[in-house]
Amino acid sequence: MAKDLRPAEDLSLEELEALLTRKRLERRQARLEKFRQSGRALAVSPDPIPASALRAAEPFPGVSGEGEGHGEPTPRRRRGRGALSQALLIVEVGAVLGLALVLFSGMGVLRTLNQEVAEALAGPTPTATPLITAVVLPSGHTPPTSPGGAAPNEAEIPANLRPLVQSLSQVPLPTPGPEQARAMFIPALWNDPAPVVQGDGWDQLKKGVGQHAGTANPGQKGNLVVSAHNDIFGELFRHLDQLKPGDEVLISTATRQWEYRVTGVQIVEPTDVSVMAPTERPTLTMVSCYPYLVDNQRIVVFAELTGG
Repeated sequence: MAKDLRPAEDLSLEELEALLTRKRLERRQARLEKFRQSGRALAVSPDPIPASALRAAEPFPGVSGEGEGHGEPTPRRRRGRGALSQALLIVEVGAVLGLALVLFSGMGVLRTLNQEVAEALAGPTPTATPLITAVVLPSGHTPPTSPGGAAPNEAEIPANLRPLVQSLSQVPLPTPGPEQARAMFIPALWNDPAPVVQGDGWDQLKKGVGQHAGTANPGQKGNLVVSAHNDIFGELFRHLDQLKPGDEVLISTATRQWEYRVTGVQIVEPTDVSVMAPTERPTLTMVSCYPYLVDNQRIVVFAELTGG
């Protein structure tokens, strides 16, 4: 019969009582055997031992009253170990979920910081403005019938701004590129196209229509500003007052031709440079002196790009 190898502290009260009963029986049998060997005891039939005591004295499987080792774990111990394992598993799962939450939150904070840094480095969104701010509208001159003949009209420039105008006249003009205006044709007024040059100073307008430096190129978003004389150097813009809404204006570059349609005509003072302001859509503004042979005002014709 296998010995009960469990430690005594793991035994129940009933099991301990049975173990003590068995021990007492074993010691009694040992003393009787010793007495027989020494002749101090007679060989008689031993008193019968109650069946209940024998059953109680039987060793329990896996239990050792002498603490000689450890047998199979009891169901109670197995239940304790199972509960501990479940608790450890819950702690490990909680730690993994917490780490994942920290990593996810850190990534969100990092994205926010990167976006804020990028916005700070980018600065405010730039707005389109002319490279050169005009003091008076271009093409101003004295009439050819005046005593001194036709000449740049400095009298229409405010005295305190004349040094600024002179300094701006010294700014070098950009070299024409393939996307800048090269020719212009107004079917309602002309039979042939007119050349377009960069700049609208006195010398440039002797050669044809001048594009104001810094304004939009044909077809691009913004205000393309051009000017020409009305009573000298070919009188290219003499009949701008005859244009009406819907009339066609064709502007050619080195690569293609753009079509604009007239939207309105306005007479303004030479200092009303607001008509040259940038626009959010592709527009064309044509400027010339007015009236014919008087030249103390400006005629301005507005047009917008069609289709593209």
